[in-house]
Amino acid sequence: MRCLCYVVDGCGIQFDRFVDSEFLHLIFSALSHTNRFVRESAFQLLASLVKCNPSDGAARPSAITHGRELSHALGKGLADNWSQVRLAASVATREFLLGLKDEERAEHFSELLPKMCLNRCHRWNVLVELLRQWTTVCRYYVAEGVRLYSQESWRLLTHEHGKDLVKKHITETVDYYIEQTVSDNHAVREAACACIAELGSKIDASSVQPHVLRLLQALLTCFRDESWPVRDAACIACGNFVKCFADHCKPLMEELYPLFFGSLSDGIPSVRQGAAVALTNVVEAYGEKELEFVLGKAADGIPKVKEQKELSTKHGDLDASPATFGVVKRARDNDLELHSNQQVYSCGSLAPKLKRGGGCMHADYKKPTEPWEIADGYIDLLGELSRLPSASQRIAALLPAVADATNSHHYTHHYTFLETVWKQLPRMAKGTGKRPFKRHVELFFPSLFYSLDCEVPLTSSAAVDCLVALKELLGEAIFRGRIEQFDPRMISKLANVFSL
Repeated sequence: MRCLCYVVDGCGIQFDRFVDSEFLHLIFSALSHTNRFVRESAFQLLASLVKCNPSDGAARPSAITHGRELSHALGKGLADNWSQVRLAASVATREFLLGLKDEERAEHFSELLPKMCLNRCHRWNVLVELLRQWTTVCRYYVAEGVRLYSQESWRLLTHEHGKDLVKKHITETVDYYIEQTVSDNHAVREAACACIAELGSKIDASSVQPHVLRLLQALLTCFRDESWPVRDAACIACGNFVKCFADHCKPLMEELYPLFFGSLSDGIPSVRQGAAVALTNVVEAYGEKELEFVLGKAADGIPKVKEQKELSTKHGDLDASPATFGVVKRARDNDLELHSNQQVYSCGSLAPKLKRGGGCMHADYKKPTEPWEIADGYIDLLGELSRLPSASQRIAALLPAVADATNSHHYTHHYTFLETVWKQLPRMAKGTGKRPFKRHVELFFPSLFYSLDCEVPLTSSAAVDCLVALKELLGEAIFRGRIEQFDPRMISKLANVFSL
């Protein structure tokens, strides 16, 4: 097929007279081949076939005569499990669409839209489906080549009218996105969640409202996914929907709250950060009562850092016997159970092949949450809530508890916790206001200077940035006075940070 690509490219439009149903069906049979390289080559051949336009710019007969079959075949490739195949199908799709005139595109759309409604599972079958769903979903696909190429295709094909196309065909779009949330490919599930979030934040509410409950139910399934990027995307999407469609989401809050707070204490930092953003959207949507509830949870969660065990469980499976040749041996290294029925990884992306649903809150998959992770998540939450004027006084009241938590240095990951605090403290200070924050600023100095001297670059750098931000907020004179009052020796220590 690769040789045939060169033949088609060399012959150009002269080869078009050989393109008939029998020839296309031969190619289409290769699109379902079990070998991904064969499928990739078949789509490359399709790309060569659809781009051999006549020199006068007239529409090629094959595109008109076999347009339905071509769009169907391209849709299969754009939903393929392998990014290389998707990229080859993306190239062919762009060539196919750009080679058609506006009236020809409309003709294909009117003929193929009903078929797409019946065959939309994992496919971009129709012209508008190819235009809308392929480009919107693939724009978030993790394979960089597919994503970037699809973003460029989106700009070329929509001419800045992409939102209007999505609104016009919102039902088909929603149906397709929901189908993709149950894909066997975890990267596709993540992309579908990102697309659903985009529907809530960028498309007119009147167009999305009839589909909110269906979309939320799909997101709830992804919220329990084994893949943490999928959980993260679903969490952020749910937060967007709560903010944009508060009345529709209210009945589901009893189910959403445990998921939000579960993600807030997740072992993955970015998942905790996403949950903090989502919970802030919940507070914005429902107001004072929810703010009181969320901050009450924060008041209980931040002091849990004192309950953290001294040693991390990360290395709890190391053998306590003397090491041989300086190599640390893990306990039960030769146990066959440790090397059987384990996690399978994708050879293409090195990402885990994870199943949909059931993973987020399952104890047999998610490692037990450690107390410091709970506190860390609530620090992120306070940082996000600081942008809400209604939360300023309550966050100021929690600052002593935050400062007290930074004084616990007995556990392995305290540097990570301190890094989070120093990143979020300037946001809290700005949100609470200059005068209220001045009352508590000295409480943070011991841990700030401790972090400044530590050997962990990320923590030390975060402490420097925090000191600079607090100086700009409080003013140089006030900040200098507070440091001198705390410990005059610290003035000289800060000479390398900024001039006081």
